[in-house]
Amino acid sequence: RYRYLFNSYYNAVGEPYPRPRRGLLTRPSLHEVQAYRRHVDGIVERLLEDGLPDDLGAVVELGLHHEQQHQELILTDVKDLLGRNPLFPVYRDDLARGGADPTPVAWLAFEGGTVPVGHAGGGFAFDNEGPRHEVRLRPWLLADRPVTTAEYLAFVEDDGYRRPELWLSDGWARMQEEGWRAPYHWHFLDGVWHEFTLGGLRPLDGAAPVSHLSYYEADAYAAWEGSRLPREEEWEHAARDLAVAGNFVDEDRLHPAAPAPADGSGAPRAMFGDVWEWTASPYTPYPGFRAAPGAIGEYNGKFMVNQMVLRGGSAATSRDHARATYRNFFHPHLRWQFSGLRLARDVD
Repeated sequence: RYRYLFNSYYNAVGEPYPRPRRGLLTRPSLHEVQAYRRHVDGIVERLLEDGLPDDLGAVVELGLHHEQQHQELILTDVKDLLGRNPLFPVYRDDLARGGADPTPVAWLAFEGGTVPVGHAGGGFAFDNEGPRHEVRLRPWLLADRPVTTAEYLAFVEDDGYRRPELWLSDGWARMQEEGWRAPYHWHFLDGVWHEFTLGGLRPLDGAAPVSHLSYYEADAYAAWEGSRLPREEEWEHAARDLAVAGNFVDEDRLHPAAPAPADGSGAPRAMFGDVWEWTASPYTPYPGFRAAPGAIGEYNGKFMVNQMVLRGGSAATSRDHARATYRNFFHPHLRWQFSGLRLARDVD
């Protein structure tokens, strides 16, 4: 029965419990779930100690990386749940606040040309990160840091949520339907904008990257600013030679932080951590992609439609889970994730 209850969407494993009704379950109890988890952990640990054949080892490795994804989602789900409560319950009261103001945005020029995209092998990667292939890029400009909360606030105060000419049609309809007037978790209280964080309700940190945006909001802001969102191939090429460093869950801030000032190297800042960055690219298979047989093939392949790609990781992501080729993906209307944006421009 647990196999049925905890099957999220793998039809090859068996019938999954209906997802819309999962939040209504009151049993098994927390104690029973923890006991089940200890049981599973114990079996997996014994398997690892005894050594695994390559095919089973690959499945366990995939499961470990998938577990990191769930650990991130637990934090974002906790924030989503607490943020719906008008009492604004505090998850942690010891989280760091604020940071240094970022230096003004700079525009970095990339020449384009034929560049490789996708995981090159060596180390773990999800199947949707390959096969590695070449793409042709035109010259473009990329902002050296993500858009900040203060910059996005200017869009809000310029009636950005009331100007249909800035919005994609589906985004305008969704915004009207759900009553968006600012990013998710923003609240206008006593004449001051606040943001709900895992450390409670706080005044906006204008220097931090803006987060909890849908794709539609990110795209509308880019249109308002006179720019666009980067394509995922552009983002990956710009990040390819950068060390994976930044504000991840390992730093225990659990909230985006202002990026470090530019160091004069001409490299983009805060490409990893802080916020997942929406790209202009739909989540589709790379040329030559083939889903694996069985349930493993359902892990990524069957979601390659009607979603948009995000890159980089967030303040809730594990540092060793991130890499330049990592392709996250969500439906364009979703806002509960630590999702923000970085701007790009075409070169005339």
